[in-house]
Amino acid sequence: MSLFSISYYIISCVIYILALPYLIFKSKNPKYKEAIPSKFFLKNNPKFKKDGIWFHSCSMGETKAIKPLIDYFKEEANVSVITNTGFEEALKLTSNVRYLPYEMFLPFWINKQKVLVVMEAELWFMLFLFAKRKGAKTFLINARISDKSYDSYKRFSFFYKRIFKNIDKVFAQSNIDKERLEKLGAINVEVLGNIKLAQEPKINKILSKTDSILITAASTHENEEKLILDAYERNQGRLVIVPRHPERFDSVDLLIKEYIKGKSLTYHKYSKKESFNSDIILVDKMGILNDIFAISDVVVLGGAFEKIGGHNPIEPAFFKCKLISGKNIFNQKPLFECVKNFYLIENNELNKYLNNIENLKNTVLTKAGSIDPIIKEINACKR
Repeated sequence: MSLFSISYYIISCVIYILALPYLIFKSKNPKYKEAIPSKFFLKNNPKFKKDGIWFHSCSMGETKAIKPLIDYFKEEANVSVITNTGFEEALKLTSNVRYLPYEMFLPFWINKQKVLVVMEAELWFMLFLFAKRKGAKTFLINARISDKSYDSYKRFSFFYKRIFKNIDKVFAQSNIDKERLEKLGAINVEVLGNIKLAQEPKINKILSKTDSILITAASTHENEEKLILDAYERNQGRLVIVPRHPERFDSVDLLIKEYIKGKSLTYHKYSKKESFNSDIILVDKMGILNDIFAISDVVVLGGAFEKIGGHNPIEPAFFKCKLISGKNIFNQKPLFECVKNFYLIENNELNKYLNNIENLKNTVLTKAGSIDPIIKEINACKR
């Protein structure tokens, strides 16, 4: 190992020791009772079997995007993730799922794999270093560098150059991403577009639509529900609220109950009654957002009215919903470039747009994606 690698490893060990009390405390939280012991103490987190095709993603959205690849290499596919939602999504695709351990453990945890395929911005130094040292070909797919994060990447370019030394090929989302990645030290970069466009959103269950206009506030974050409720009027249609994170279901429920006090508005939680016949419905159930998009007239897409970076517009656009979002879409610009007829508005404009629904245009997808070049590269490594 180089002096840099040894120094990096020592620093990761020191950080681990310092963080131990916090990790033990956080592991008592039901939300992290499986993830933290798995990632930081290797509890119930064994190594993958040797010579597999190893896919690594962060959370639910990225894991959904690599589903076609996992399906193609089903018998050989191993999947590691970072988040709880990513883990749950990956288990729908294969039983060979692990939480990616903290970097200190990776030199000993990683087994020889045929290929390592990493999604988007999961640039872990030890992950690429030891996967490659143990014989894997290494790919970074769907790679992108957002406008907001590029300056930060440049400040640490000395570090990213060392990571990219251990990445054999990069599939970038756009020419701008290719240029930025090459400046950071990436080699063998091919522009493929966004692989999230390579599969059509799937409907699990056909839902019954009401006669009223259905407005779905999707993947909302803290403060966004209040903004949407304040902009909502009963004559606009029925309002469906789908918080991004399930741990916020209870707090959003309390917010809505407080909001409707003194108002002639009906409300129910979807977990109590699976219908859309109230004025306001809180969807406190995971995995049905596409089903709801399929019957929605308007989608108010969260994550962009606060400085979150926005969320994926492809799914509502696939169902030709009228799409409204905030202006903070800095993490989703490449995906919005694949959609026509969306509305990025100031927070104080939401009521005006909801009162003008009939004049808004339906979204249209303007681009497609392909995973064929990635499959070709992986198959070449297996020969």
